[in-house]
Amino acid sequence: MKTSIYMSLRSYFSFLPRFYRLATVSVLSNMMIPLAGLCDTAFLGHLKDIRHLAGIILASILFDYLYRVLKFLRNSTNAMTAQAVGQDDATGVLLAGLRSGLIALAIALTIVILQYPIEKLGFAILSGSPDVEASGIEYFNARIWGAPAVLLNFVLIGWFLGREKNHIVLIMSLLGNGSNVLFDYLMIYRWGWESLGAGLATALSQYLALLVGLIAVVASVSRKDLSQALETVLEPQALKGILTLKGNILIRFFILISTYSLFTNLSAGIGTDVLTQNGLLLQIAFLSQFTVQGVGMTAQTLIGNFKGKGDTDKMLPLMSLATINALLIASVFICASILFPDIVFGLLTNHSEVNQGIIDYTIWLLPLLTFTASAFILEGYFIGLKEGAVLRNASLIGFCLVFSPLIIAAWYWQNVDLLWLSLTMYMVSGTFYLGIKMIQVQQNLTLAIGD
Repeated sequence: MKTSIYMSLRSYFSFLPRFYRLATVSVLSNMMIPLAGLCDTAFLGHLKDIRHLAGIILASILFDYLYRVLKFLRNSTNAMTAQAVGQDDATGVLLAGLRSGLIALAIALTIVILQYPIEKLGFAILSGSPDVEASGIEYFNARIWGAPAVLLNFVLIGWFLGREKNHIVLIMSLLGNGSNVLFDYLMIYRWGWESLGAGLATALSQYLALLVGLIAVVASVSRKDLSQALETVLEPQALKGILTLKGNILIRFFILISTYSLFTNLSAGIGTDVLTQNGLLLQIAFLSQFTVQGVGMTAQTLIGNFKGKGDTDKMLPLMSLATINALLIASVFICASILFPDIVFGLLTNHSEVNQGIIDYTIWLLPLLTFTASAFILEGYFIGLKEGAVLRNASLIGFCLVFSPLIIAAWYWQNVDLLWLSLTMYMVSGTFYLGIKMIQVQQNLTLAIGD
């Protein structure tokens, strides 16, 4: 018994320094993304005309679909790279990045070519007053040109994380998002370009981040390894497996963003004030989620690495550690928002009527962020194992059986609390489903080791 406990503790502490080294950099780099978005919000939220803030909140629904949905490029690349690293497969590491990069570039060029119909269809579906929509369209038309940089950055970030080169990801994030803040100041505050300036600032900052990533790739890849990888980069069977994994994770992201998009769009249908209040609350929720995802991406990397090396006994201790840290991070955002709402939301807008309305709904951040943190860590486990089908099924069940009935009820009764309940219960259902599946997978892995 004592020997078993000793071996368990030894296994646990063997990766503890590695976990915190990777997680610290991942959290810091991931936080840069929503912080830059908060700067967009803060600059526009302090303009006299609130329609510019409402406009980018509305337009962001389209970018949630176009960009946040396509984050499957980052997650799947991370998982494939980490497993290749665990197997000491140098060619496999390069192929993970090259194949994902080709897919990202093809999708990005398609988005740029189809930007006009995307804009027309998107704003035809979205709900908003004419002046709010006009401001949102300006933002969309400027930001859309950053699509190639955004998608290639997803691949590069996933590739560097899978190789545990987190410092490069941090540099990319610092430069990209730091320049976004500077461009926001110049284009919105100094030059008065409002929504157009916010969109241009975001697009330009993504290209700066891409430049840093490409320089790092050139510096870390030998010509010999690259030549070997290029010979098999278009191998059909391998591409089919990658597309299957990416497709399942894509469905998961698409459904997740659909829940937030429906939530935001129905908020707009209730009223501009409700749209603005819920949009600002979601900014805090996204800041928490992106920070937690830094821990989740570390879990992805290490789970994939453990799977490649066959160190499956380390997976459950890792998941316990990641979940505890994720919940601690979420609790910081929950406490700050609930205990000090005037300070937190006062940084985002000086419209007192909006801030007053927000206070009535901050309590919803408690269950939402708690279960979101747990769900994201569990998702990291399955992405690291390249079990995309489990994530797909969890999302479909949560959306069809839990979220949809509640969001319909919220729309029918025009009830803001029901809107928040629908979002929260979607995360609750995903947490329980993935938790049960993880237990089953771990039991199978234990049996496999015993055989």
